[in-house]
Amino acid sequence: MRLHLFAMAMTCCLSVSAQTSLAEEVLNSARKVNTYFMQKYADPTEDTHVGGKTRPSSLWTRAVYYEGLTALYDIDPQPIYMNYIDRWAEYHQWTPRNGVKTTDADDQCCAQTYIWRYRKTPDPKMLAPITDNLKRQMSTCKEDYWWWIDAIQMAMPVYAMMSKTTGDSHYMDYAMRIYNYSRNEISGGLFYRKDGFWWRDKRFVSPYTEPDGKNCYWSRGNGWVYAAIVRCMNELPPDSRYYRQLKKDFLIMSRALLKWQRADGFWNASLASTAYAGKELSGTALFLYGMSWGLKQGVLKGKKYRRACDHAWQAISDCIHQTGFLGYVQGTGCQPADSQPVTYDKVPDFEDYGTGCFLLGATAYCQLLGGTAQLKRSAQ
Repeated sequence: MRLHLFAMAMTCCLSVSAQTSLAEEVLNSARKVNTYFMQKYADPTEDTHVGGKTRPSSLWTRAVYYEGLTALYDIDPQPIYMNYIDRWAEYHQWTPRNGVKTTDADDQCCAQTYIWRYRKTPDPKMLAPITDNLKRQMSTCKEDYWWWIDAIQMAMPVYAMMSKTTGDSHYMDYAMRIYNYSRNEISGGLFYRKDGFWWRDKRFVSPYTEPDGKNCYWSRGNGWVYAAIVRCMNELPPDSRYYRQLKKDFLIMSRALLKWQRADGFWNASLASTAYAGKELSGTALFLYGMSWGLKQGVLKGKKYRRACDHAWQAISDCIHQTGFLGYVQGTGCQPADSQPVTYDKVPDFEDYGTGCFLLGATAYCQLLGGTAQLKRSAQ
């Protein structure tokens, strides 16, 4: 009996040790990927130059990167990260891209980082422009601002964060009204509950199919919604009605995602179809982010989700080049057919959002492995 108990204890210790080792591996991978990005884009204030166009570094692609960087800072608080964030936010004067009058969700995405930064060291200047911007939009009667599902990730967490930060429930009331309009009303509803996935926008609804006849659900587009739901739930009391509604959608999507994960851990760019079958990082990383969070919070239960996370991590970790560059990132677009083919060596038109997605997935998975406690000890 004693030998049996000893064997069980040893097995448990080895399991914990292996998990801690994997957490360190995940963190080091995240650091490597982020270091590559910060060295390549050493000046966070510099405009981006893609496709013959110049855009400010507060555009949505870069804002998604900062979502990932702030998540990395939360488990690995290095001053160089905060300095990079502050230089960027100060340069853009804590203001949405295109100013306080914008109603474009893509312009508002950067505010997720501004609010995060305010919570670290509160300063009214960090919230004033976004407060002005959101209140202007809330004063309108329109409900179709988020007619494409990417917008849900870009803007909805901003409202959720503002609601929690200020204690003003009107922000979340408004966000849920617009979310439900996109979910249920635009083109008959962008969320197709039967399959558990979202049509990308009002132009791509049933019968939007691939050449094999399967419904076309874009991986990264659904990843944006999945991540947005998580980011909003993380701001809400679990007993609130909004949390309960979002949890239902999260569970529906989670079950659907389990069904379509590939044997190698990736999800196809077209989730339920063999069209454009192949490795793709951005959607897979966002699904890893959501599932890891769900398991950590106890919203998801069962070994099947943990296996899905383990396989997804192995998949996206295989995308890392020796330099820290990420392969298999689908470039910008609005459907699986865009920016094809997706390959290991191809540089996407924008590198930043792929890096952000990777960092979100990696940090959430690291926390699932118990990495946060280990990191705190190593930082002391």
